Amino acid sequence: MKSKLLIITAFVAVSGAALYSSSALQSRFSAFVNRSDNTSSKTENEASSTDTKPASAEELQAAQQDITNSRRNAITRAVSQCSPSIVGINVVEVREYQVHDPFAGFFNDPFFGQYFGQRAQPQTYRQEVAGLGSGFLVSQDGYILTNDHVAGHASKIVVTLTSGEKYNAKLIGTDRTSDVALLKIEDESAKGITFPALRFANSEDIVIGEWVIALGNPFGLFDVNAKPTITVGVVSNSGVNMVQEGRVYRGMIQTDAAISSGNSGGPLVNSLGEVIAMNTIIYSTAQNGSGAGSIGIGFAIPANRVRKIMDLLKRDGSINRDFNAGLRVQQVDERIAKYLDLKKVQGVVISEIAYGSTAEKAGFEPGDMIVEIEGQKIRRENDVLTVINDGIAGQKLSLTIQRGDKTMTKQLTLEPRKK
Repeated sequence: MKSKLLIITAFVAVSGAALYSSSALQSRFSAFVNRSDNTSSKTENEASSTDTKPASAEELQAAQQDITNSRRNAITRAVSQCSPSIVGINVVEVREYQVHDPFAGFFNDPFFGQYFGQRAQPQTYRQEVAGLGSGFLVSQDGYILTNDHVAGHASKIVVTLTSGEKYNAKLIGTDRTSDVALLKIEDESAKGITFPALRFANSEDIVIGEWVIALGNPFGLFDVNAKPTITVGVVSNSGVNMVQEGRVYRGMIQTDAAISSGNSGGPLVNSLGEVIAMNTIIYSTAQNGSGAGSIGIGFAIPANRVRKIMDLLKRDGSINRDFNAGLRVQQVDERIAKYLDLKKVQGVVISEIAYGSTAEKAGFEPGDMIVEIEGQKIRRENDVLTVINDGIAGQKLSLTIQRGDKTMTKQLTLEPRKK
């Protein structure tokens, strides 16, 4: 059976590695464990968890070491700390379908039309489709993060908390490209409630092999007892780039924590209970009518990227990705390498420049080899697509190119498309 890379419906993971212990580290970890979990005493300025300073590296190391010491360890404490912030998401989405009359062409003939009448053009029908996924609270006033493919096109959103309470939520903003959506609980019955919010870690500080925890709502199990499903694994890889179905998954964190359909939008947390990523897609061979199951290869959007997108959505409600780069690229093959007299069959070249485009005005030419974009090394065509497709209309990108024996840097403006 062929393996497929699948967008799923919500998950979270936590990772850790064996580290050296010391009295100093243990004392720091004890201080972390004894910190009050009572969020009701926080001031209004502390309402958003995104402003909380991540734990220090020493605190994280102490937590990792603690995992093997007893049944009640850093992982169980992180689960207890994070679980109240996980929500199950149920959505209703209106989808449009076009139905073509198989006899339309026959009866639209002028001769037959005079006897049977003209058949109508393809009919458009709208249908409400229910879906589910996961999410997590990021502020005490009810902001929730999830995936665009979970709630980005929802006409109705209901979130379920671990208390069993259900609240209506509003879609504040969504971005298809990054697959991030921001919701907010807006329900009369929720007024005055202070919600438990998760803290973010600096996702640049993750360590390959550290323990991680995934929390979410696989196959809708959250609706059974209003509790998130917990799976544990490690950080398997980082910096993974993918372009799939018009979405740009950039710098993804890979984990082997079990993630299945319904987990999308859930958090991936470290052993201190800090969000390091938002679980989004899996690579799976285990599929049936109920969805896809885990084979230990899942990918999550890094926390730093999620926070950046969240801030833009909170401010503007959307991100303008409608632009024209004005160029096309192609992976170097033997034919191109021979034509350009290249020593190696590798790299990416500009194959076409649109007339009158900003790329032409900036001085780019067909045959230019792209070496770097915004400081990122370019080795494959997918590297170029990842960076450019992740751009914002009006943004300027710095491209380092090689033209013959010369290396130069030019600015590419992502020109907004004319309406």
